[in-house]
Amino acid sequence: IVFAGDNGLAVGEHGLLGKQSLYDHSIRVPLIVAGPGVPAGQRSDSLVYVLDIFPTLCDLLGLPVPKTVDGKSFAPVLKDPKKKTRDGMIYAYRHFQRALRTTRWKYIRYNVNGTQTRQLFDLAADPWEMKNLAGQEDLKETVTQLDILMRMLLKEAGDPLDLTKPDWGWKPA
Repeated sequence: IVFAGDNGLAVGEHGLLGKQSLYDHSIRVPLIVAGPGVPAGQRSDSLVYVLDIFPTLCDLLGLPVPKTVDGKSFAPVLKDPKKKTRDGMIYAYRHFQRALRTTRWKYIRYNVNGTQTRQLFDLAADPWEMKNLAGQEDLKETVTQLDILMRMLLKEAGDPLDLTKPDWGWKPA
């Protein structure tokens, strides 16, 4: 049995409505898996996408995963919740928001009308993403490393934007 849902609505959090942000309240989804060979009552902080469900089910059933599938099986996580599927997850909203989430950090970049803004949240200490740490001098290296990882993952995913350019290389259609 697999239970998953749609991503959430802001409903006033961060002064927003709808799903047009990359805060956890607008991008996270519930995911519960139960069945033979899946230990009951375990919880994991492993990072998975909804698109990982199909290859996971193939893995659990001993079926081959088609080469066209982009997701990764999280079957090892179901057996051992301490295992990881990936180091980070990337998110995008249209042409002006990109984010990276690791188990500890959320790093968001905005480019609105040429004005770039960065946010960094320590999800262990601030799960509601209320205190932006991006400007803290002692976290400058963390921001740099997260930015490098985010750009690498975006490139691997085929994101058309180039975050090293002032306008991110976006051209309106």
